[in-house]
Amino acid sequence: MAETLLRRPCVETRTGLSRSTIYEWMKRGEFPHPVKLGTRLVAWKESDITAWLDARETKVA
Repeated sequence: MAETLLRRPCVETRTGLSRSTIYEWMKRGEFPHPVKLGTRLVAWKESDITAWLDARETKVA
């Protein structure tokens, strides 16, 4: 089964994070890194975003 890839606007919607926060947290190792699809094209694996969200819910609960 092929992995679903999410572009940045979709990741922002799913996580509630802004573009700048996503990239800042990636630098600090607190957010999954995207997959490079081209020279200026990236996307995140849906499974990585789902796992990150699940981990955040566990910490809050």
